[in-house]
Amino acid sequence: MRTTSLFAGLFLATTAMADTPVLTVYTYDSFVSDWGPGPAVEAAFEANCGCDLQMIGAGDGAALLARLKLEGSRTDADIILGLDTNLTAAAAETGLFAPISVTANYNVPGGWTDPLFAPFDWGYFAFVKNAEIESPTNFRALADSDFKIVIQDPRSSTPGLGLLMWVKAAYGDDTAQIWADLSDNIVTVTAGWSEAYGMFLEGEADMVLSYTTSPAYHLIAEDDASKSYAVFDEGHYMQIEVAGKLASTDQSVLADQFLQFMVSDVFQSIIPTTNWMFPAVPPIAGLPAGFPNALSAAQSLIFSPTEAAALRNVALTEWQTALSQ
Repeated sequence: MRTTSLFAGLFLATTAMADTPVLTVYTYDSFVSDWGPGPAVEAAFEANCGCDLQMIGAGDGAALLARLKLEGSRTDADIILGLDTNLTAAAAETGLFAPISVTANYNVPGGWTDPLFAPFDWGYFAFVKNAEIESPTNFRALADSDFKIVIQDPRSSTPGLGLLMWVKAAYGDDTAQIWADLSDNIVTVTAGWSEAYGMFLEGEADMVLSYTTSPAYHLIAEDDASKSYAVFDEGHYMQIEVAGKLASTDQSVLADQFLQFMVSDVFQSIIPTTNWMFPAVPPIAGLPAGFPNALSAAQSLIFSPTEAAALRNVALTEWQTALSQ
């Protein structure tokens, strides 16, 4: 009788697992880290979806698109979360994404309209430094200084690609010369954001490419006011991070449910103190004390998705040429 009961219990458990739908989300590594939004997002969504949410880290943001292109329609992903508007035009061109319908009261500068992608957070790129250091106030001054910086590879990292767009937006036809002048300031180029920020914290560089919101992590989570960011008078390039549904998904309804959940107060309230970015929809409780204010429109730089796509290869070539000399 005990053996029969044991087998019956195992059968029921196996059947229940087989009947539980699985939603697979590809995202960037820091999102699914222990200190990132992933664990809280997974627990909150699974509490009501009757599903198994599997969030898979696939490198840094720009690496997501490269992996998706490699896997094509055979991908296991139902959703890609972590592209940004410098990549959405290229992502749309793959034909791998399905139209979505997400309803939200977005608070994204410039508004939001896109048939394939929905934003979940946004912020501004900046060089983070120790607060007591008087830093350069623009890229030309940085190039003329002895400051050492760590940056990320634009071929694998959305901050790295964002830096290319930032310099291009600020300097236009003079971009190649700016990179040539900056080459001596660059200690190394890392594949992703986490490696670069870790090197900065270990004292291997004076500044690291990150976000205006990054010092808030140290202040709020660590009660440490020793970090700030260098304010650049050319302005700061804005990043809007998005998610989209794959056309090949066999969990279309569940994917739609997740995307709508993504702009809910539950999800958006998780973002400020885990991803350390501005939420795409303002949380009902507001932002935590110590979180920075948004920059003014005059301080914000951004290309449209189509402009960024058109400039990407040119900007990448300018960067590679300067760093190879």
